[in-house]
Amino acid sequence: MSNLFSNLDTFTPGELIAGNNVPILVKAVTLQANQGVVKRGTVLGIITASGLAVPVNSANSDGSQNADCILADDVDTTGGNVVAETYRSGHFNRKALIFGGDDTAADHEDRLRELGIFLSDNIAY
Repeated sequence: MSNLFSNLDTFTPGELIAGNNVPILVKAVTLQANQGVVKRGTVLGIITASGLAVPVNSANSDGSQNADCILADDVDTTGGNVVAETYRSGHFNRKALIFGGDDTAADHEDRLRELGIFLSDNIAY
């Protein structure tokens, strides 16, 4: 008798995206080398002189203190600069975001809103 049903894998939804009421638009950015693995949900800033992206950190003064976008997938930068997909607009869960330094969502929420990135708290269920 053949097996007509089998469980191939499981799916656990991520908590980064908070809704679809704001269009989710993407853009490519180049992540700076030697940051290790930069995690999905990291809010990125762009270094003005090089155009390379790093985790946003309000303590910086090279341009990367300003939030620009949110990383869409985990990216390993160990081998060099990497072009990565980011979210440039959408509705996201503030508790799932990752920042550089001691920054929090509150530090960057106004700037993100100007970019079309809106934050809220997902309801756990």
